[in-house]
Amino acid sequence: MIMPDLPYSLQTIETNGLRLRTVVEGTGPLVIMVHGWPELWYSWRHQIQPIADAGYRVVAPDMRGYGGSDKPHTVEAYDMASLMADIVGIIDAFDAPSAILIGHDWGAPICWNTAAMYPERVSAIAALSVRYPKRGPTSTIDLWRRLYADRFFYQLYFENEGVAEAELEADIALSLRKIYFALSGNAPAADYWLDRPADGGLLGPLIDPKPFPAWLSTDDLDYYTANFSAGGFRGPINRYRNQDRDFEMLPDMATGPILQPSCFIAGSRDPVRYFVPGRDLYEDVGRHCADLRFTRIIEGAGHWVQQEAPGDVTTALLEFLSSLG
Repeated sequence: MIMPDLPYSLQTIETNGLRLRTVVEGTGPLVIMVHGWPELWYSWRHQIQPIADAGYRVVAPDMRGYGGSDKPHTVEAYDMASLMADIVGIIDAFDAPSAILIGHDWGAPICWNTAAMYPERVSAIAALSVRYPKRGPTSTIDLWRRLYADRFFYQLYFENEGVAEAELEADIALSLRKIYFALSGNAPAADYWLDRPADGGLLGPLIDPKPFPAWLSTDDLDYYTANFSAGGFRGPINRYRNQDRDFEMLPDMATGPILQPSCFIAGSRDPVRYFVPGRDLYEDVGRHCADLRFTRIIEGAGHWVQQEAPGDVTTALLEFLSSLG
């Protein structure tokens, strides 16, 4: 396995009692880029330098449990309170009063919630793929239990410790290829990730594309594979196991609007858009955002939007940053 030549140097930042492997580029106002599952800082590789060149200090960490960062073992270590504290700790590590947050997948609700719960520490937010998760009458995972009672849904499959880990770690390169393809705009249907019978594991029905679409090279896949081979999937999957805990422990989370300037970027063929059957979750994404500057839905892209359509995402992010004055 040949590792790619990384265009950025990596450093360690201490935050909230942990060490996070992080890319830091540029000078200027602080921008923190928060990846999702199952990714790394590397998912922002196309956006880091252009944003740094636009006059910002860009910080892109491997979140706890991922890559070269610390990996606590307990499920509770991945609750939303801990992850928000990680972000605030990064801001403190750079002696900044506040930061602009950019988040994708799980990174998006981490950023949304940090903006809502620590409004003085977040000056603006750009969210990719996941809209602001306004609090409902029950936890999100309880919603999935009801909506997918008779069908397979990956977040429900993740609830039992060790089961998904064993399946995904049996052949990590294969697992990542299947997952990345299944949620991409190249998948045979936008609901390919969701239209599944209740029994079985995650990977069985998924396609292993040969060759993989050009947006993710062999070197890119090798980098992801090497990192997940070293660190495993327990920490990343533990984030999903905290949704009931988050609901119970943070009763004020996601109860109020997002007051900071914000924007929303997503792929038109992202399965997240259809997680609630019969609804388009990308409609009216600014309903609970007081200053949503724009929504940008990128035609043909899937869930990995900043990697599948890097130019379009970079342009949108620079447009948003320029709107902040």
